[in-house]
Amino acid sequence: MGPFGNFALSFSIISILSGCMTLFGFGLMTGGPAVMLWGWAFVGLMVLAVGAALAEVTSAYPVSGALYYMASRLGGPRWGYVTGWFNLLGLLGGMAGGCYGSALFIGAWLNLQWDVTPTPERTLLIFGCILLLLATLNLFGVRLVSILNSISVWWHLGGVAVIVGALAIVPSSHQSAGFVFGEFANETGWSNPLYVGLLGLLLAQYTFSGYDASAHLSEETKHAQVSAARGIVRSIFLSWVVGFILLAGMLFAIQDYAGTIGTATGVPPAQIFLDALGVNAAKALLLVIIIAQLFCANAGLASASRMVFAFSRDGALPFASTWRRLSSRTRTPVPAVWLSVAVPFLIALPSLYSTTAYTAIVSINVIGITPAYAIPIYLRLRAGSGFIPGPWQLGRWSRPIGWTAVIWVGFVTVLFCLPPVSPITTASFNYAPIALLTVLALAAVLWMTRGKRTYEIPYGTKEERDQMAQDLV
Repeated sequence: MGPFGNFALSFSIISILSGCMTLFGFGLMTGGPAVMLWGWAFVGLMVLAVGAALAEVTSAYPVSGALYYMASRLGGPRWGYVTGWFNLLGLLGGMAGGCYGSALFIGAWLNLQWDVTPTPERTLLIFGCILLLLATLNLFGVRLVSILNSISVWWHLGGVAVIVGALAIVPSSHQSAGFVFGEFANETGWSNPLYVGLLGLLLAQYTFSGYDASAHLSEETKHAQVSAARGIVRSIFLSWVVGFILLAGMLFAIQDYAGTIGTATGVPPAQIFLDALGVNAAKALLLVIIIAQLFCANAGLASASRMVFAFSRDGALPFASTWRRLSSRTRTPVPAVWLSVAVPFLIALPSLYSTTAYTAIVSINVIGITPAYAIPIYLRLRAGSGFIPGPWQLGRWSRPIGWTAVIWVGFVTVLFCLPPVSPITTASFNYAPIALLTVLALAAVLWMTRGKRTYEIPYGTKEERDQMAQDLV
């Protein structure tokens, strides 16, 4: 894989047409346009710091295990073990969030096309079908996944251009700049505007995740010490710029704010398209977004199953001998792929009765994968001069950028464990902290009972790296 292919995977998983669109309604209720745009600008800057610091460590350790391998090298096996479990939780939460978001949009399209009411049961059924489709695509092998990722980059860029262009030209009226950049809205039930605005940062923070995929593909990337590091930073930066344009274009085109939030389609962007462009154009643009979301989820499954495979290969997961099996024909880790769709389905089951389940699902992704980014960065800072950087490095900016990244990750991890709406009931409860504590408890128990004996990563001799490259799908 060349530098573009490596970048394409991370850019596809970040997927501004997935994260921005699926949480658009959440953003309208938690701060509104002002928080959505300025929050995007601020969070993007913070994530760029996290990505740059992580890219520096990736350049030193370009290995498929990525985050947990880096943590093991810099802090020892226990750090690597915990990082791996965080990473796994985040990737599987991301699969659940991305595919469930696609199911919501498909439900909205069916509502416009055939007046099908998007009930929780139907959404979960669509969600299950999406997981089966993606599993099938991933079983064909990594070459098909790579081709789809390359197409995905141009689909996302072209899709944003079409959506923003249509919303700028066709509607007869637009919102004012004062509304788009300054309107604050609060539909959460909480009275503190600062708390509500902080909750609104979830839209951007959730979208900016998955860029560690460039590190996971290091062993399949030419000149990985530079290409994988650049893939991380470039995917974040391009998503930051294009995502801001997309959000601004959507907000300027809102015709009825209350009607957009309370849309019968269940998807606020669909209502914006309906009001501004009409039914036929709305259905066409929804298809553009749905296909982009499927590209994103397909790349996410490739990354998640790769993580399951690598973590099992190093003896960290229960039944590791099963999850690390490879197809003799395609070299695809078939059991790992199926595990990577089964767990997201279980994560999404509370959506049948919880009105805030989707927020909790995306919070699981954030509070799982974001700490996994910070741990290698923190250990690199702790190592000081003992860390030997690769060819891509931050130089004298390494420590200030690194500490900025660690502090930011700690902040958002706590933030997204908090309740998003008031009053707090069984239907509105944020169960993301429960998922986090469950995984941490499971990791602790498994470490004490078997991890200390079975978890062992290869430390990078030529023979071990050659073997990993041959095993890697």
